[in-house]
Amino acid sequence: MNSVMQTHETFTAEEQALLTPYVTNTDQSIFVLKNLPEVIKGALFSRYSRSTLGLRQLLLKDFILNKDSAFADIQGTPVGSVQDDSLAIQKAQEFYDRILDGYGDDSIGELGGAHLAIENISILATKIIQDARIGGSPLEKSTRYVTFNKKVNGEYLFYHEPKLLKSSHRQLYLDTNRFLFDTYSQLIDPVTVYVKTQIPREGGDREGAYNRSVRAKVFDLIRGVLPASALTNMGVFGNGRFFEVLLSKLQSSPSEELQTIAQTTHAELGKVIPSFIRRAEPEHRHLESYQKFIQDSNQLAQQFTNKHVTNPPEKTSELVQLIDYDPEGEKKLLAALLYPHAEQPLHQLREIVSNLSLEEKQAIILQSVALRENRRHKPGRALEMVFYTFDIQGDYGMFRDLHRHRILTQERQLLSTRFGYHCPEEIVEAGMGKTYQDAMERAAGAYETIARDFPYEAQYVVPLCYNIRWFVHINLRALMWLIELRSTPQGHENYRKVAQAMYRKVEQVHPLLAQYIKFVDLNEYSLGRLGAEIRQETKISGK
Repeated sequence: MNSVMQTHETFTAEEQALLTPYVTNTDQSIFVLKNLPEVIKGALFSRYSRSTLGLRQLLLKDFILNKDSAFADIQGTPVGSVQDDSLAIQKAQEFYDRILDGYGDDSIGELGGAHLAIENISILATKIIQDARIGGSPLEKSTRYVTFNKKVNGEYLFYHEPKLLKSSHRQLYLDTNRFLFDTYSQLIDPVTVYVKTQIPREGGDREGAYNRSVRAKVFDLIRGVLPASALTNMGVFGNGRFFEVLLSKLQSSPSEELQTIAQTTHAELGKVIPSFIRRAEPEHRHLESYQKFIQDSNQLAQQFTNKHVTNPPEKTSELVQLIDYDPEGEKKLLAALLYPHAEQPLHQLREIVSNLSLEEKQAIILQSVALRENRRHKPGRALEMVFYTFDIQGDYGMFRDLHRHRILTQERQLLSTRFGYHCPEEIVEAGMGKTYQDAMERAAGAYETIARDFPYEAQYVVPLCYNIRWFVHINLRALMWLIELRSTPQGHENYRKVAQAMYRKVEQVHPLLAQYIKFVDLNEYSLGRLGAEIRQETKISGK
């Protein structure tokens, strides 16, 4: 054992026995906490930042041996026991809140977290939840690997929006959603037959792997028929600060669904990390202040828009537009690249770089690019000095996939049927083009009727294949990762086109810097790629 990793602390045999259930070791400088509720971990770390004691000593002094902490009650449910520790957590709440208030700030909420399952929420709601980017990791049920034509008690699984069900649009809303799910179900068999005729099973393909690959491709092709009201499941891991911000945003939303999600989520998280979400309580002064701020901000922006933005929207067939970029991007990147290895201030390094010849600039960038052997070799943060802003018009299904990239700035407009929709060529070739088109026209008619009275709630009847507008402001380092990941052959063809278009836009304005996006795949695959996917899955399932 490296002596540097050995602790300078000493514990008696009795203390070691007390600590052992809660730390992975008592003799090394690096260890992990275990078997402790999140409320204790957060409170413990809040003390840690203001103490000369080690974390294990604090755990003993302020918690295990401190009668006021109620540690014996709150330490957790024993393995195999059905004991409910909610009462103990409530009993100790005042003690931990006092620690958090006395020694912590907002960042203390990042030291404890929770795994949250959110089931039977609309696809529309998932995007709002995923807007909260920092401190949380969401995972959503896939439209590629799971069918959405299941019924429960004779009804498809879609969100029954309360306002619409109480309005004159009730039957229109229900009938439109049911018709879209009927169409989705109707497409499965003929599209499956078509896909199998295009890529027949080869002798070496395992039947199970082949069928799963075909099924995934079919679901990819028909997912656009699903309405935004379709119910799905999410898993979210986040720290306390993330959840507090998320809950505040959800409770400030005009959506009744999101407000209900917020109320239920707050109640459940309150059983695990109550201290970290206090300010998101419905009547807390911080939440009330935040809600007023959001309401006033939205009202101000809407009034300004209504007064000054009166021209009709431009019609464009361009998938991606590069709105702006940094003309001095190369100079800024090179100066930042040299900065950690020099002693000069940044402005001086930029002057030095400006005086380099084009050949010298090209040499260092191209040599840096050459060092990347695969897309997981990420260059340093110098690439974050270069920014681009893209305006994108693509289908909502595509947006859902790209929306998951969180190290960037995204903003979108309301989902509607006014910018057209995407119909996969394979749907037409399978003989189902008219069926697809009829469903889209019916959805558009329902949307326009409902939107006159309920513009926000009308989004629920919009199928995923309809286009939405959003902008992306992103640095080169994050853009490199997005383009290389989303252009891989296994990706959905729609978002592959966005990634490829982004690359080409960068190449036009920064041909040298575009070299960093080394592993972009500009090929077209469509169904032709399915055979390789089948063989890959066969190989995996055969292990």
